[in-house]
Amino acid sequence: MRGDGQPAVVVRGLSKRYGRVPILDSIDLTVSSGEVFALTGPNGAGKTTLIRCITGLAFPSSGEVTLMGRNVHEEGSRARATLGAVVEAPAKFYTRFTGAENLRLHARLASQGARGARVNDARIREVLALVELTRMADRRVGEYSLGQRQRLGVASAILAQPEVLILDEPTSGLDPLGIGLIHRIVSDHAASGGAVILSSHHLREIAAYAHTVGILAGGRLVDTVDLSARHSAFRFRVDDPSRAASIMSTLDFVNRATVRTPYAVAELRDEAFVPDVLARLAFEGVRVLEAAPDLFDLYEYYRERLEK
Repeated sequence: MRGDGQPAVVVRGLSKRYGRVPILDSIDLTVSSGEVFALTGPNGAGKTTLIRCITGLAFPSSGEVTLMGRNVHEEGSRARATLGAVVEAPAKFYTRFTGAENLRLHARLASQGARGARVNDARIREVLALVELTRMADRRVGEYSLGQRQRLGVASAILAQPEVLILDEPTSGLDPLGIGLIHRIVSDHAASGGAVILSSHHLREIAAYAHTVGILAGGRLVDTVDLSARHSAFRFRVDDPSRAASIMSTLDFVNRATVRTPYAVAELRDEAFVPDVLARLAFEGVRVLEAAPDLFDLYEYYRERLEK
């Protein structure tokens, strides 16, 4: 699995109509290898429809989707060989079969999965352990709780070690420990080089581990928030915010500098560069009265964005 930051999922000009009713309108987004991209928005915004189009379960009225460079609607199974997904969770399983038996059936379908990954009993035991279902492995799925079926769905999605993982509301119906488990699996998948797209209403949860958040409303992608940059932002209360921002923008470890009076706000490559910023501002004669992380509240930002 690679994490070179190359585009793993590319959506261009995607629109979807049912009859004359527009559901999605000109969606553009790119998700890189190693990135967690979270889709959020109010009910009816089009999140599940967009996920169905990205996974090839629905055809767009216009536009295109590529997975690892392959058009998902033209190249079919070849494009989806890189994909693991749960759409409209909980995933459907044969209730009379055990969890392990269901995964074996899934493994047969995934035998030509991403990069020819081998799916055997050892891998099945591994993913069941990852989702903490080892003790339920030999029990019929009909005996599983909603949360356990949800976790089994995630196990089936990661079974063939896909390069692209797509999860629709993966934490729905889970208790706090189950939610933390899914967060860890998603984060580990991205850390190993996989691309992740998920949908969720739980903004403060996804803010903890997503790199990017796309806000969908009325079928349009109204905003894309780079949380990685937001987490490395620091604010400096200074006597001349405009001059301070201008100075900071010349520093090679500052990605972006803006003014929010009485602060100059800098997005740094790393918080370790804060002393360097302070030293440069002092050298240039700018008085710094306060320096602190510029904490970002995704929930408040989302609420304000949708009220515009």
